[in-house]
Amino acid sequence: MELRKMFADYKSEFVFGVLLILGIHVSFWGTSYLSAEQYEPICQILNCCIATVCLAGAWMISRHSEGLRVRKIWVSILIAFAIVSTLILMRVVWYQPTHGLICLQNWEMVVGNFLSWLLLTYPAEVLRPGWLNWKRAFWQGLPVLIAYALDELLDIDCRILLALYPLVLLGFLVSHIRTYRQWCEENYSSMDNIDIQWIIRYIILYVIFNAFFFVLCFSASIQTAFTQQLIILLMLIYSSEQILFRPDPWKMIRQHVPANKPDEIEENEEEIPTEDTSEQAYDAYREVLEKWMETDKPYLHPEFRLLDLRQVLPLNRTYLSTLINSVYGCNFYQFVTNYRIREAQRLMTDHPEMQLQDVAERSGFSSPTVFSRVFAREVGCTPREWSAKEIQA
Repeated sequence: MELRKMFADYKSEFVFGVLLILGIHVSFWGTSYLSAEQYEPICQILNCCIATVCLAGAWMISRHSEGLRVRKIWVSILIAFAIVSTLILMRVVWYQPTHGLICLQNWEMVVGNFLSWLLLTYPAEVLRPGWLNWKRAFWQGLPVLIAYALDELLDIDCRILLALYPLVLLGFLVSHIRTYRQWCEENYSSMDNIDIQWIIRYIILYVIFNAFFFVLCFSASIQTAFTQQLIILLMLIYSSEQILFRPDPWKMIRQHVPANKPDEIEENEEEIPTEDTSEQAYDAYREVLEKWMETDKPYLHPEFRLLDLRQVLPLNRTYLSTLINSVYGCNFYQFVTNYRIREAQRLMTDHPEMQLQDVAERSGFSSPTVFSRVFAREVGCTPREWSAKEIQA
């Protein structure tokens, strides 16, 4: 079990990158031996796989949507890709090679832009729940429609705009990754189940998919077309699996969102009135909080969350977060981490014979690997090095 956790913590990104590069290389190598006539049935089989995966994934996720808007959005994405793949199977849209080359028509590029935009709706909902509505969706898609109209009505070549526009939308997502991480650290004491790295992987796959789409827009080979389809198939399978089994960090907060405020990620302020921010109030809350942390030690639970502070401080989430930031000068994640590190240092001092795994477990960390990484980052040395210095002292 520990080897698996260590592998997931330190090696998963490397393995992900290696497998992705290897898959692209194998795809190009394999299709280099195909003629246009041989490629067409393989293309049909691949699109059949995409349609099947999308329909199966949409069915499973819709049954386990748990009322989450983000999962409903992914179901819509899968259905859209299933429809397009079905149209390809019916020979209605692109991927009809001529002399080994494929060149998309402008209207097919618009369809590609639409699918590319759809793929962005999932991470947009993860990073900013409720932000994307019909109005914003219209303004995001309007430049594509204008470029298509100009290309058709006037003697203006807008193919580059049509090909590059999906990548422009990435700016919004990248700019909000840090905000998302900060929000998670303000509400959770452990980042193990937070899908920040998963979202980054998703965006990497998205960029690669759009890079192939760009090449495909300007007379690409059948290798490019096949590899793009293979990437989207793997992306849909991998994403559906992650979305189905990964916990949603917004879920607990979203349960408290008033029905008349769908765009606000906040618990019901009517149930718990906002408290004052005077120094006297902060001192009183600080005394209660620190007494609870020292006596009950709730931070020893790996899934300790900001809203758990309501057991002793019946305040709303925003005020609790503001209280931690104002009084201690850090977010909730750092606040709890400090308590866990002090507990670990106490255990290593009082019980120098204790194994690192036991120290991690008894101080609230989810695994020895996470404990060692966080300890080294906060203290400046590994737990073993710190323990050795204490013994020598």
